[in-house]
Parts: sequence; structure tokens; C-alpha cells
Amino acid sequence: MNKFLSFLSVVVIFSACSVNQAKIDNSLKKYFDTRNVDGSFTMLDNAKGTITVYNMNLDTTRFPAASTFQIITALVGLETGAIVNDSMVVKWDGVRRPEKEWNKNLSFKEAFKVNSDPYFSEITKKISIDSLKMWTDSLSYGTKNLAANVDSLANIEISPDEQLGLVKKLYFDQLPFRKSVQQSLRDAMLMEDNSAYKLSYKTGDALLKDSSSIAWVTGWIEENRHVYFFTTLVKGKPGENVKDIKLNITRDILKELGFFEGKK
Repeated sequence: MNKFLSFLSVVVIFSACSVNQAKIDNSLKKYFDTRNVDGSFTMLDNAKGTITVYNMNLDTTRFPAASTFQIITALVGLETGAIVNDSMVVKWDGVRRPEKEWNKNLSFKEAFKVNSDPYFSEITKKISIDSLKMWTDSLSYGTKNLAANVDSLANIEISPDEQLGLVKKLYFDQLPFRKSVQQSLRDAMLMEDNSAYKLSYKTGDALLKDSSSIAWVTGWIEENRHVYFFTTLVKGKPGENVKDIKLNITRDILKELGFFEGKK
């Protein structure tokens, strides 16, 4: 707790950019239209400082963070020792869930990549919900209104623009956690690594009160030692599951923007 209190004076604002200066790219609309969904896409070219946005309205609107909030839980868990290291295993509780990847013993890295709610529920219990609330408040993370129930954190909301700001600060060790902790998170977010590019991201999915659903992809892509930060938000109509298309939309947009060939 003392270590946490030393960070209370640090306020991290996650807003990534001046959206008033962003380039609006409506050509990206087709990737959402062809799948009959709404959504937004935001990218920051860090070297040039340029920002590209499709759908500014959604880019600055807050939605449930869903499993992307595991970024915060993991950072706090690693910082406080609730997660001993990135190999720490939480044993499966024997409850069979629809997500088959969750139905086994999982290490931190494995759990993070498959968005395992049971794993991070156990970590949150070790941290304590009160401590996690204090960290979230000090970070000025989205709406900051964590649920009192450790197994129901989905009510905290964040905007795509704020998500972009978070991953940018994580990449550059600008969050109030040890550098080794932030490096562990970057390692966990690395999904593809080859001679042309490195692609790192965190996903999340949530059901809204009107029975519509949203899905997140937030992270960065590196080519030729240049880094580009991005956030995709997909919003489906009531009764429509958008979980399985978020990565397809993200990859299609990145491909149109010239990525995956090592030429950026």
C-alpha cells in the first residue's frame, strides 16, 4: 500500500491527441459497412505526430472497457506482487466455461492473450477492489467508476482516444509503474513478430444495456523502427455479436494503410 500511495500524486491523462487537429479518413467506413456494423478507427503516427481518425463521434465516446481493462489489472498486479512474474500460473477452478481457452491452468501471459476473466478475477481479489479503485482513480482511467463486485468490472468506460493514449504511454514507459512491469505488459501484448513488422494489441468485448455489443482492439504496430498506435472500436446492432470480426476489420484497415509489408 505504501508503494501505491507514493503514486497518488501522479495523475496520468490518457487522452492521446488533439482530436481537433486529426485527419478524418472516411474511406475506412467501408470496412465497417461491409460487415453491417458501426465503429471507429484511430491511429497515431508517432514519428510524424499525425493522427488519423474515422468516426470522430465514436472516437471520443466512452464505452465499457471490457477485457482491455486487464491492462490495468495486470500492471497493478505485477507492481504489487499479486502477479509474481509473467509465468505465474492460476489453477483452473474446474468450472467449464464457453471460452474453451479458459478451461485449464493458465500462466499470466496465456491468460492475458485469451482475456481470461477467471484468471484476472483471482488477481483482482489479491490486489483488493479498493486498491484497484485507488490506482484507477490516480491514473484518471476513463470514467473510473469500478464496480464493487470484483467479478464485475465491466461498468468502467473509456473512449477509443483514451485507449490510444494509454497504449502510447505504456510503450514509452510513461505510466507510474516500474519499467520492468511495463516491459512485461508489452511482451504480453506482442501477438505477431516477423522480419516485416511487430504487431501488439489487447482485445475486449462487451454487451451494452440495449443488447448491442462492442469490441475493442488497441495496441501498436512497428515497422522499420517506427511505431504507430491504433484503436479499433466495433459496435454491432442489438443481438449481433461483433467479437469475431474486430481483428478482421483491424487487419483490413492496417493493410490498406500500407502495413504488413515492412515498407512503412
